[in-house]
Amino acid sequence: MNVVTGLDSAQKYGKNCVVKNSQDTKTRVDTDASTRAQVLGTILRNGPQTATELAERLSLTPAAVRRHLNVLIENGRLESSPQRVYGQRGRGRPASVFSLTDLGRSEFNQAYDKLAISALKYVRKLGGDKALEDFAAQLTDEVVERYGEIKDDYSTPVAALAAAMSDEGFLASLYTRESGVQICQYHCPVEHVAREFPEICEIESRVFSKLLGTHVTRIASIAHGDGVCNLHVPKPVKRTGVNKKGKQ
Repeated sequence: MNVVTGLDSAQKYGKNCVVKNSQDTKTRVDTDASTRAQVLGTILRNGPQTATELAERLSLTPAAVRRHLNVLIENGRLESSPQRVYGQRGRGRPASVFSLTDLGRSEFNQAYDKLAISALKYVRKLGGDKALEDFAAQLTDEVVERYGEIKDDYSTPVAALAAAMSDEGFLASLYTRESGVQICQYHCPVEHVAREFPEICEIESRVFSKLLGTHVTRIASIAHGDGVCNLHVPKPVKRTGVNKKGKQ
């Protein structure tokens, strides 16, 4: 009978054990990377989130989410701040809200920002502010075109605009308020360009105002350091009857 010594056993099976452990480690690393990408994507689509909200959205335990959040904060993709509480606050510290940093956002289709900024500076140099405004207006052309294609599929023009913005990469959603509707935009493909040229945000708002036939107010902007871009669309004003003399 052949007896396999401890050394022989290690020589015979050691390599396979190393391969198996290596594969397990790679699988775990890949899974962690995928989960962290989902965390970033969830915050990008839905705005700043608490650990509890992320756990619910991703079907994970709060402890698992916090482990990934700690890593993302350490590598500079996320930052945390106390959650704003409106009204009376309960006992204890407010929950932390996690939002994307510039580095975290830079991973989402912003590879050509420097080139775009240089090009716009050149446009302004050649044609002045008017040329820059004309170019900025063209940046919304695809959203406007998409809006025209789908506007009849939605109950309101604002809903169609939000859908068109999402289709073009702006990840927009609607929130109803007493005074009207807010379009929250969780991703800005031209964020860093808009920081250098704030006219882009102003012109975008004017284009959307013309499209909807009402005044649109920008109350928050990613380019200005806010967590989201927020456009307020007021409710239509109800007009009362007026007689010929102008009296109600």
